Amino acid sequence: MTTDVWLPFPADEIEGLPGGLGYHFWDGAAEFPADPADCAFYVVPYMKGPEIAVRPLPHMRSVQAVQTLSAGVDHVQGGLHALRPGVRLCNAKGVHEASTAELTLALILASLRGIPGFVEGQRQEEWRSGFYPALADKSVLIVGYGSIGAAIEDRLAPFECARVARVARSARTTERGPVHPLGELPALLPEADVVILSTPLTDATRHLADAEFLARMKDGALLVNVARGPVVATKALLAELEAGRIRAAVDVTDPEPLPAGHPLWHAPGLLISPHVGGSTSAFEPRAKRLLASQLTRFAAGEPLANVVLTTE
Repeated sequence: MTTDVWLPFPADEIEGLPGGLGYHFWDGAAEFPADPADCAFYVVPYMKGPEIAVRPLPHMRSVQAVQTLSAGVDHVQGGLHALRPGVRLCNAKGVHEASTAELTLALILASLRGIPGFVEGQRQEEWRSGFYPALADKSVLIVGYGSIGAAIEDRLAPFECARVARVARSARTTERGPVHPLGELPALLPEADVVILSTPLTDATRHLADAEFLARMKDGALLVNVARGPVVATKALLAELEAGRIRAAVDVTDPEPLPAGHPLWHAPGLLISPHVGGSTSAFEPRAKRLLASQLTRFAAGEPLANVVLTTE
């Protein structure tokens, strides 16, 4: 009997897939491509939302591994209770670092240098010259120093920042310097000109950037969220933006997609991109390489990479 694998890409479009597995293409269509009870390795459709992501899980009685194509796994965790013990959940570490780090720098530079105002000025045929803040000589704080946080710092390196501080769940030392634990975040926030959020969404990080967090940021500081929308408390952010005390640039919002008429659309000092941190030409080749590698390991009975939890 063939071991079934569900993929969000046609199998013939992925180089290096091992033989001996039964590949089925499913990208969230209403009809399942095969009996989900026979699926042993499930690759979650990318950016199709949690309802689609978890829909087959209650029927996957034979599944051994669930692989997301996103760095975060919060969109599938609500369905894991339906799985038997011992199922490995893997994320897409290595797929999104380049794209997300690129967008982070784009949001920072666009916000500091006034690019949205220049675009509006072009529409209005207005020459909006003047002095604008530079990233050079700024103090930057990265909150969430995993592989994406490290990739962001790699790209900050040429910009002559005065300082880059790092915060993660627990303290450690890296080649670039120390990583501070979350407990030290309150003391670090007032020193930062730019605060970047690149954490996963967990119970500990939901509304991490709340009213108290934002109040600790220095006047005129820039908050950049490339994590998940609920990492920031929307009402608290709106209050600070409307007061004109800080600015923000976000790739994610809460709620998301942002509905028409929501006050975030017109909040002063806010630049919004529509959750496109990982949605670039860099995504597909990296995702396919990850899947070929993971399935080669799976077929050989070797340990999988990027395991973030195992069901109990």
